[in-house]
Amino acid sequence: MKVNEEKLIVSGFGGQGVMLMGQVLSYAATNEDLNTIWIPSYGPETRGGTANCSVIISKTMIASPVISTPDSVITLNLPSIQKFEPKLKKGGILLVNSSLVKDYTFRNDIHVYKLDINDLALKLGNIKVANMIMLGAYIQLTKVFEKEALFKVFTKIFSGDKAKLIDLNKQAVELGMTVVSKLQS
Repeated sequence: MKVNEEKLIVSGFGGQGVMLMGQVLSYAATNEDLNTIWIPSYGPETRGGTANCSVIISKTMIASPVISTPDSVITLNLPSIQKFEPKLKKGGILLVNSSLVKDYTFRNDIHVYKLDINDLALKLGNIKVANMIMLGAYIQLTKVFEKEALFKVFTKIFSGDKAKLIDLNKQAVELGMTVVSKLQS
C-alpha cells in the first residue's frame, strides 16, 4: 500500500456486485494485516435498486467509519456518478462504467477513467465479472494491493460449487489492470 489510508466508495445498481467488491477489498486488507472497515448501504430494492458501500483501508487505526470525502469512487451507473462525484476529493480517482454512462460532464479537478466493463465482461463470457474488471482497474491505479492479495480472497469466497469461477474472476481482474494501464499512458 503506497499511502497510509485509502477511502473508497463503490456504487451501482443492486445485482452489479457492488457489495462483493467491497468485501473482497476488506478481506484482502485483513489478510495483509491492514486495518479495514466495510460498510454496506442498500436502496429500497436489493436487485435493481441503488447500492453502495464504503471501504477504508489503513496502515493505522481508523478513527471514523464515515467517508465524507473519498479518495476514490467506483461508479457502475449514472445515479452513482451524480451522487458521489461531487464528494470526491480534488485529485481523486473516479472509475466509470462507460457501458452505462455515455455522456456526462465530469469535474476537471479529478482523474476520470472510463472503462467499458460490460462489453469487456461479455468478451470473457460472463457479464457478472464486470465488477472484477473494475476492481482490477482500481488496484492498478491505487496500488492498494497486488492482485495476488485479491486472488487469495477468491479461494475463500468462491468455494464449493463456485470454485469453478476463480479462474474467470482472476482473468477479469487482470483484464481491468491491463485496460486501465493503457488509459494511463
